[in-house]
Amino acid sequence: RTFASSGLIYYMAHQNQADYAVLQLHGGRLHFMFDLGKGRTKVSHPALLSDGKWHTVKTDYVKRKGLITVDGQESPMVTVVGDGTTLDVEGLFYLGGLPSQYRARKIGNITHSIPACIGDVTVNSKQLDKDSPVSTFTVNRCYAAAQEGTFFDGSGYAALVKEGYKVQTDVNITLEFRTSSQNGVLLGISTAKVDAIGLELVDGKVLFHVNNGAGRITATYEPKTATALCDGKWHTLQANKSKHHITLIVDGNAVGAESPHTRSTSVDTNNPIYVGGYPAGVKQKCLSSQTSFRGCLRKLVLIKRPQVQSFDFSRAFEWHGVFLHSCPGTES
Repeated sequence: RTFASSGLIYYMAHQNQADYAVLQLHGGRLHFMFDLGKGRTKVSHPALLSDGKWHTVKTDYVKRKGLITVDGQESPMVTVVGDGTTLDVEGLFYLGGLPSQYRARKIGNITHSIPACIGDVTVNSKQLDKDSPVSTFTVNRCYAAAQEGTFFDGSGYAALVKEGYKVQTDVNITLEFRTSSQNGVLLGISTAKVDAIGLELVDGKVLFHVNNGAGRITATYEPKTATALCDGKWHTLQANKSKHHITLIVDGNAVGAESPHTRSTSVDTNNPIYVGGYPAGVKQKCLSSQTSFRGCLRKLVLIKRPQVQSFDFSRAFEWHGVFLHSCPGTES
């Protein structure tokens, strides 16, 4: 079960990687590749699987043919390349991804872990004991119900745009959030000196801070009740900076602010975008809190006309306490 469009589902190989078998998700579709030492055979299935629903998948190599079955629907059979008959692999079976130091040389670009929930796994009629693996890394229990979004557990952050994001005179930020906490960092971009922007939840209010270099201005959205935005339901947020004017729109309700220093119009950043929190050693000049966000975020978009950038958290160059492409609970 996944909302992701790509990732590695399983992999096994000989020590020299001459023989291997791999199942990958690419463009939301499954691709089964294997090599018996004489050349690669590739089988693909047309079903789209990145819908967050459970699917039963079976990959077969039998009688020199390869096959994928998804929810009972078989792919076309593909005849094995070369005259090999045996898949000669080591005893290690990698499920959901590969160790960071392992380099799979022959399977293309889809080597990253898949953010997914994987149920029962059977290899040659023998069920794997997933509760006692040889090793494991950032593997957690499946959510009983899942929805689209990325879960932040309140302990970390996601860092985007390592080379630095330039806010300058104008930017429009949109995102959706759901949480049951009244406090938490949503987003920050900051120099170490003065120039910065920040979005945060403080005591159930949403604050949008901007400093063009001549002092911080803040637009504050205060809901009718302190828990209205912390009800575990999805809320929409739009934060717009246009020179010395700022506007914050939460669930369609707009508030604004402007700087009296009308000649100071640009936030001169060239720094990463921190979402959901930020590291202890990083300065954020437009956030009043260091409390990491606990809840779900999705649909983060930053617009600087004519450029529109949609950010997928799997593209973060660093993250902690962030669980990609899946959010606990049913849609609400």
